[in-house]
Amino acid sequence: MKISENEIFAVWKPKGPTSAHFLNSLKKKLGAQKMGHAGTLDPLASGILVVGIGKGTKKLKEAAGAEKEYVAKIKFGERSATDDGEGEKEICAVEEIPKLDDVERAIGKFIGNIDQVPSDYSAAKVGGVHAYRLARKGKETHLQSRAVKIFSIEIMKYDWPFLDARVVTGPGVYVRALARDLGEALSVGGYIAELTRTRVGDFTKEDTADIP
Repeated sequence: MKISENEIFAVWKPKGPTSAHFLNSLKKKLGAQKMGHAGTLDPLASGILVVGIGKGTKKLKEAAGAEKEYVAKIKFGERSATDDGEGEKEICAVEEIPKLDDVERAIGKFIGNIDQVPSDYSAAKVGGVHAYRLARKGKETHLQSRAVKIFSIEIMKYDWPFLDARVVTGPGVYVRALARDLGEALSVGGYIAELTRTRVGDFTKEDTADIP
């Protein structure tokens, strides 16, 4: 895909860098004066990142509000301070391993319009400051629940302690928080072990720009 000035396009962010660091690297490669992105991906996550260049940055709000699809690997039996694989872990006392039927019933509670509290280590803002910046300094984030929508959660594979699922969401959903809350609903704890964003609106991996 050829990139031109004043447009939006999709790139594939690898696991490792933050969205901001990845964008800075991209900006240097393209020699762009102005660039932005829609929908932050955590360092742990890989996948579609929608980028705007030049006047295309004005179109990012629409991309941020678009439907998103993720493939998530959730690990049960532990809690993580960051709700993902990077945080300090706490092993949970599991009295009984949930059966597939139990997981399906618990998942049903999270489909549709729900209230969700973002992870303390998320990019959600508290008084204009990213929550993860406060959390890393040991400060309270006091994040409030917010109304979000999850369109579907499809179980791809369940082999305790791991659940692989395809999740389709509206804007503002934190899949890390979903993993945490699903683990709590099953009384076993849980966190995101792996996460890939496979679609943003109409953008898929096949639509990503090839940038050397």
